Amino acid sequence: MPLVVNGKDHRITRGATVRGLLDELDLVPGMVVVEYNREILPRKEYDQVELQPGDRLELVHFVGGG
Repeated sequence: MPLVVNGKDHRITRGATVRGLLDELDLVPGMVVVEYNREILPRKEYDQVELQPGDRLELVHFVGGG
């Protein structure tokens, strides 16, 4: 199923959730902000939101350092 993730075409299995996408990309949910179709998605909804064809996501992940 086609999506756009950070401006690039991406394919994922139909029925996948935002959490499933993060797992596939090896991103830790607590370290990522997800913009889902131009709205910031609360972390508590990552497991509940089922992705649909054509959805647009921007993923911003935090990296520690000093």
